[in-house]
Amino acid sequence: MSALADGGVRTLPPARTGRVTVLFVLLGTALAVLAVVSAGSGQLHVPPSEVLGALARGVGLDLGPEPTHPNGYAALWTIRFPRVVMAICVGAALAAAGAVMQGVFGNPLADPGVVGVSSGAAVAAAATIALGWTAVGPWTTATAAFVGGLVATFAVYALARSGGRTEVVTLVLTGVAINAVCGAGLALFTFLGDTQAREEIVFWQLGSLNGTRWVYVAIVAPLMLAGLVGAIALARRLDLLSLGERSARHLGVDVERLRIVAVVVVALLTAAAVAFCGIISFVGLVVPHLIRMAVGPGHRVLVPASALGGAVLLLAADLAARTAVPYADLPIGMLTALVGGPFFLWLVRRTRRQAGGWA
Repeated sequence: MSALADGGVRTLPPARTGRVTVLFVLLGTALAVLAVVSAGSGQLHVPPSEVLGALARGVGLDLGPEPTHPNGYAALWTIRFPRVVMAICVGAALAAAGAVMQGVFGNPLADPGVVGVSSGAAVAAAATIALGWTAVGPWTTATAAFVGGLVATFAVYALARSGGRTEVVTLVLTGVAINAVCGAGLALFTFLGDTQAREEIVFWQLGSLNGTRWVYVAIVAPLMLAGLVGAIALARRLDLLSLGERSARHLGVDVERLRIVAVVVVALLTAAAVAFCGIISFVGLVVPHLIRMAVGPGHRVLVPASALGGAVLLLAADLAARTAVPYADLPIGMLTALVGGPFFLWLVRRTRRQAGGWA
């Protein structure tokens, strides 16, 4: 914190313009390169120039070479491109949700799972798989996961609210309780299901972008964009909230309303992300913290930069998932957890060291 605002209240320092520009250029370049490389990688290899040529022809431009393999163009537009776009959408949604959640809780250790959205989605998806529900055909599991995530989040908020207001500690503890209940429900449906259902439930929990189609992207992308716009619109008020609830109220922020809107935005982003892809952990924790270390805590930069960083991270993880083991598609949630787990331990130790111990 640096300069003083009106009334003597300290404000957050503006992010350094040069550093911010460099960060966005690097992340944008990395995302573009990864998208081309990822689209061309796999059992059917397509050179980057042919990937760009196929992309240009798909949008009506006669540029670049066509894929030489007879199935190259169809593979790119039917399988690879939808998966790349889905990875970008899901990574951006999870990271932006994490940035908002950390701003609301005032803690870099917070992530979207705190409010129960992931566990709610998991138990709802497990219920449809174990009980064989097919109310909306092949969309049943994704629909149930989306609704389950929203219901769990709203349950956390409703139970944490008392006397017309909520407190951060109460939200966290209520989230822990709801996550525990959802964990029990998940275990119950795993027990009730047959062998095939159990395998499907476990695979869904591990997270995967396998089988992504354009019709799925057409649902997730608008939800992600709506949530991202909402998160960016909250940026200024989240900056003021970081000064403390009392200071934020003195500066005209309706803290309770801000929390409600922020929880809705986080629920929308996270539920949309996990509905078709399963649980993908640690993206919402790792990315916002790294971006914050690079350009500072201002949410007007932090939220969009986190979205871009999350897209880069998940695209890289998906590329590794498809290429690390020949003829296998590793669960992407497993890879993000392998990276995020050690990072979380380091973050806990770093936070404790900087704070001089836990109060």
